[in-house]
Amino acid sequence: MATVTHVFTIDYVAKMLGEDPELLEAIVSNDDNLTYGDIISVYTSSEEAITALTDRGIEELRDMLRAARMTPETWHEFLDDFVHDAELVARIKAKSPR
Repeated sequence: MATVTHVFTIDYVAKMLGEDPELLEAIVSNDDNLTYGDIISVYTSSEEAITALTDRGIEELRDMLRAARMTPETWHEFLDDFVHDAELVARIKAKSPR
């Protein structure tokens, strides 16, 4: 495995991918959703941390989202399975094509 020399914050990844930052945060909040080591916690103080992704983590997330969006049905199933915030799911589903 290559040495990680940089990471990208969730907000930056959301802009890169044109995604909702809250959606990405919800997906990566479970470290089992991406390969071990691709989700990085960056501590900004003893009580605060931000989440960041490696290049490989971004690619994995991009592939995951692309596969989930194959049809509206697969997208809605994906949201129900991977996002545990009902309000966020409802908001994302309302934006998605039917």
